[in-house]
Amino acid sequence: MRRKPEGALAGGVAAGVAARTGFDVGAVRVAFVITSLAFGFGAAAYVLAWLLLPAEGENTTIASRAMSDRRGITLASGLASLLITLFVIASLLGAGWLSSAAWQIVISGTGLVLVLRNATAGEQAAVRRLAEPLASVAEGARRSPTLARLAVAGVLLVGGLALLLSGHQRLSLLRPLGGTALVVAGIVLVFGPWWLRILRDLGVERQARARAEERADMAARVHDSVLQTLAMIQRRADDPQRVIQLARAQERELRSWLFDGRAPGSVDDGETFAAGIRAIQQEVEAQYGIAVEAVTVGDCEVDDDLAALLAAAREATVNAGKWSGAQVVSVFAEVEAAAVSVFVRDRGKGFDPADVPRDRKGLAESVHARMTRRGGAVTVHSVQGEGTEVSLTMPRAAGERQPSKL
Repeated sequence: MRRKPEGALAGGVAAGVAARTGFDVGAVRVAFVITSLAFGFGAAAYVLAWLLLPAEGENTTIASRAMSDRRGITLASGLASLLITLFVIASLLGAGWLSSAAWQIVISGTGLVLVLRNATAGEQAAVRRLAEPLASVAEGARRSPTLARLAVAGVLLVGGLALLLSGHQRLSLLRPLGGTALVVAGIVLVFGPWWLRILRDLGVERQARARAEERADMAARVHDSVLQTLAMIQRRADDPQRVIQLARAQERELRSWLFDGRAPGSVDDGETFAAGIRAIQQEVEAQYGIAVEAVTVGDCEVDDDLAALLAAAREATVNAGKWSGAQVVSVFAEVEAAAVSVFVRDRGKGFDPADVPRDRKGLAESVHARMTRRGGAVTVHSVQGEGTEVSLTMPRAAGERQPSKL
């Protein structure tokens, strides 16, 4: 049995079980929820299956990749020890209803840490989209840390005073509270430095990942602008007037990037997706002297994910204009509630993606890597002598589709 992450709500475990057993996927999802709430093992079983079952089209599991992830194992161990400590404290304070679900929460939490670190980029993006409501709450808390801290402190103080005044009317009843405090202090002394070190390492790793993504994004933008222009200048070296035009256009673009903060290929605030497709059409026609037939069905506002889709579509169109030999390139874009798709087709000479030199980063970095970082999908179908089709799909939050102006 294999997971089916494509179009899944989380890891595709329910879809894989449904495909294997013949049950409806909705019924399988409901079964996981019921067994989690009523019997206390559904969530843990789902996370374990997510770790141990290979995804469709893959030969390795997340668990096998996690075995070589030392930092991930350390983070999972730290989270497990922290959760176990909290449940021990809850048990000492008499919260038996919470300790009854302890093992399921520990397994699910530690398993999710390994999943988030070792899953494919597409699955990680899907999990981040599911966690967007929690992220928005956390972002709001960061914007007003003082109010959030005072609110949490107030809740803890009121709860502690209520327990002291209602549950400990005699001095002898304070002994369990003192014992609990000593146990908590001992656990903090043993595990506290380790937890702090894990948190510091996690912060350093997050910063390094953010810097790596920024470098990759900048490299893709430089490739799409400066390197593409230099390649065009080399090809048009026998046309001095055309070389001057290309150099001036590139100079204006770089000045706008350096001094105005508008990166090459980016869209203006408030620009719609259909307007971005029109801009690609006009730019490629002007620079490469070919006809670009663009059709857009539906329209929507452009967010960061769709801006990446437009940049990848632009690079695919530029590649068709440079290398296909076709005089016409077709661009078809469709905006739906769940996803936005762009198809770039040409009837040129075609190519074999495996034969592309490794120093050519247009398809690998400006198209595939750019889409993968945002949770999108890319499919390239090319037949030599018949042409090429590049299919780009980017999931989006459900929203009302606007009519296209094209």
